[in-house]
Amino acid sequence: MNAAIIGASGYSGEELVRLLSRHPNVQLAAVTSRSLAGQKVADVMPALRHAVGDLEFTSSDPVELAQRDDLDVFFLALPHGVASEFASPLYKAGKTVIDLSADFRLNSTSTYENYYGHPHPAPELLKAAPYVIPELADDSWKEATLIACPGCYPTSVQVPLIPLLKAGLIKPSGIVINSYSGVSGAGRKVAEDFIYCERNESMKAYGLPKHRHLSEIEEQLEKAAFADCLVQFNPHLAPMARGISTTIVAKSNKASIESIYSTWQKTYKGKPFISILPSGTYPDTKHVTGSNRADISAVYDPRTDNFVITSVIDNLLKGASGQAVQILNLKSGFEETAGLI
Repeated sequence: MNAAIIGASGYSGEELVRLLSRHPNVQLAAVTSRSLAGQKVADVMPALRHAVGDLEFTSSDPVELAQRDDLDVFFLALPHGVASEFASPLYKAGKTVIDLSADFRLNSTSTYENYYGHPHPAPELLKAAPYVIPELADDSWKEATLIACPGCYPTSVQVPLIPLLKAGLIKPSGIVINSYSGVSGAGRKVAEDFIYCERNESMKAYGLPKHRHLSEIEEQLEKAAFADCLVQFNPHLAPMARGISTTIVAKSNKASIESIYSTWQKTYKGKPFISILPSGTYPDTKHVTGSNRADISAVYDPRTDNFVITSVIDNLLKGASGQAVQILNLKSGFEETAGLI
């Protein structure tokens, strides 16, 4: 299978290059970047010299790319709003498109406009694009040719919460989520908040009270709970390069810690990228950095009748590029772990 990465100059794009260049079932045939066109990938990403050969960055005209018969699957590592410019012609040309942006994560155009500040650029494609966390989505998504990858924060939230809401073990109201992300989550850009001297030995909240990922989190949790979910989501910027640590407080719905764990074990049995840690053992970002894994655990607080649930992922892998490759593997009939371990 010949793959193209559109917009490969960012952190998620670089991770896609790394994963696909070593994938046993994929030939990385095109890597695009308007700012880097004409440069060798090995010169821009020297850590991958051994894997990418003489591959060069090329320009990224969506119509021209859609007409290329030698490319089978396209990964869109582009900002929201820009990804749709490529998704539309590629989808119409019958290509498989795996979109890492936010353009197709929400079902509601009004919610998209409310959170992203402009009308949805391709509302006619929303119904064509399933939202896929592979461990949680039913198999019908595999028939789609345009697939929406979840955001990093929402993945860290949904992996532990969705099964519990479906089973009615926690109450859908009053959920409080505190998430801490490495600086790479902000993308590869130059800004004062993200330079070393500002972030080293420093942590702060941001995007309160209405971070963009809140819309995605609430929409998916409501689907699972069949009820309104008003969530307090508090993201933080942590002094680390990559990783997400999420702590969730959810009110028990007359459930036990044993029922929490049995539900997780049933949901994630045979799922290679979900690790369920014993109650009282707390996930650590350093144990998932560089992997496509999510580690989760929970404790019960009888004083408050709350479950305190913790999860960790690598924001660039299970939160982005790794999950995108996992989606490709499952859709294409490859081993789910191909290129990921």
